[in-house]
Amino acid sequence: MVKLLQSYVHGVGADPLLGLTVGAVLDTAAEKWPDNEAIVVPEQDVRWTWRELHERSKILAAGLLEIGLEPGDRVGMLAPNVAEWIIVQFATAYAGLVLVNINPAYRLPELEYALEKVGCRAIISSPGFKSSDYRAMFRELVPGIDSAKPGELRSKRVPGLRSLILIGETTGDGYFGFADVCARGKDSRRVDSVSAHLDFDDPVNIQFTSGTTGTPKAATLTHHNIVNNAHIAAGLLRITDSDRLCIPVPMYHCFGMVLGTLLCATAGAAIIFPSAGFNAASTLEILEKE
Repeated sequence: MVKLLQSYVHGVGADPLLGLTVGAVLDTAAEKWPDNEAIVVPEQDVRWTWRELHERSKILAAGLLEIGLEPGDRVGMLAPNVAEWIIVQFATAYAGLVLVNINPAYRLPELEYALEKVGCRAIISSPGFKSSDYRAMFRELVPGIDSAKPGELRSKRVPGLRSLILIGETTGDGYFGFADVCARGKDSRRVDSVSAHLDFDDPVNIQFTSGTTGTPKAATLTHHNIVNNAHIAAGLLRITDSDRLCIPVPMYHCFGMVLGTLLCATAGAAIIFPSAGFNAASTLEILEKE
């Protein structure tokens, strides 16, 4: 008797599933609604169209490949709700990388566990958030980071980690700057080649469960998983390109990343971040203004 190793189960629905990668969803949005607002982040004075988000995402994707990352590598994202989160979400998908969502509230033991568990080769991070100093945490995980060359990190605690990319200013230590990586992404030919050979059943995202009854489990999601989750939810909510969606929930969770930003991309709706972390007053203010 042949042992079953894989399964592919689907149900019947009136609306066909989308056979698209995450990158193809953004390609479609930029083609259908190029001049519509895609993302609004008042705290960062960001107001980009779908065309602009598409361009920025392709540039970062090229930059990530240029610094040595390869399709299939895992890239951690440690940041609150900032515009860079959305760029990273689409850029990693274009480059065939697997985005690893990291809870911004993680302390050092949780961060180390997550990075080691999935073998992150790179991390894109804010300098810190609220009471967390991420740079101090990385100095402990990678003791020689201050004298290391960017892209050549070595650590016994997280042996797979090679690159740290810092959102904002850098100080000449072992980090790549986010803007510096983007500046390296001038040639999109390799990104286009990688994207053309991706399959919608390829893994694109790893999210950790809460770990309330044990250590968190790393759930691997494919392009097909999250694109259709977003597409179906957009249909149920009757979201269209004339709508604007306020997203106060965190991006590290599937609520913000899939049923927030990716849902908007499938429907052409504008993504609105009221604040980096949840703030009731900011959310109410944005609801009125936007």
